[in-house]
Amino acid sequence: MRLLVREALQTFRRAPLLSALSITTIGFSLYAVGLFGLVAVNLREALRTVEQRVEVVAYLLRATPPETIAQASQDIAAFPEVGRVTFVSEEEALKRARLELVEFRDAYRDLAVNPLPASLEIQLKEGFRDAAHTSAVADRLKGYGFIDDVRYGREWIEKLDRLRNIAGLVGLTIGLAFAAVAVVIIGVTIRITVLQRAREIAIMRLVGATNGFIRGPFLLEGSLKGLFGGLLAIALCYGTYLLFRGQVELATSGIVFLKPAQVALGVVSGVLIGLGGSLVSVGRHLRNV
Repeated sequence: MRLLVREALQTFRRAPLLSALSITTIGFSLYAVGLFGLVAVNLREALRTVEQRVEVVAYLLRATPPETIAQASQDIAAFPEVGRVTFVSEEEALKRARLELVEFRDAYRDLAVNPLPASLEIQLKEGFRDAAHTSAVADRLKGYGFIDDVRYGREWIEKLDRLRNIAGLVGLTIGLAFAAVAVVIIGVTIRITVLQRAREIAIMRLVGATNGFIRGPFLLEGSLKGLFGGLLAIALCYGTYLLFRGQVELATSGIVFLKPAQVALGVVSGVLIGLGGSLVSVGRHLRNV
């Protein structure tokens, strides 16, 4: 094992420029993937922020007893899709209208009778804010006899669903494309390293070294280059994040960085890509020798 590590590390001393080029190539290749991942994460955060505004509003018939409303609120809150139920009285509805609908403020001020009904505002849990679950909740609410009307912005939620699906499909396609390009570039870079040491490999074969023994240092070397390249990619992504943080806003918050699990996945991906590229390049060379 010590010999394996020493041989792998000697490559960095023998050809520091080529090693630096390999690490930089891996780093920038993974940076392209990471940059797209950063965009995808923030797009998902933006969609999640919009999703939080999805709610179902049930308008109540006038003179509905408070006990009936309280009991129904408990029943509705027990729905698996429902996160919170808020009762809005007629007076509170009128107060909101005066604050939010400025152009009708004078008309609402001179009213003799409050025309706005009381309502129940139902907020859904995360994961249930799509058109299918929202429609199912609305249909169940219509079964209560004291509910006059149910509204939830069906067309708007359906458009949000389509946008979410399109974003996921485009993200997966472009992410796989970037990853494929990164694998090809990394494989070519490691192939150059293998060709540089072709004479050394030939001598090792002559003295009876097995393919496994020959592969070992190259695989470890590729893994280390992938590790360093992955760390470089994460550093570049973080630098990009710092550059744009505060300049770009999503709703009321700035852009977010990758989660620790996603950062770890990026570094592990670098190691696996470096290992895979070395395995393919060395295997191809050994078959041709």
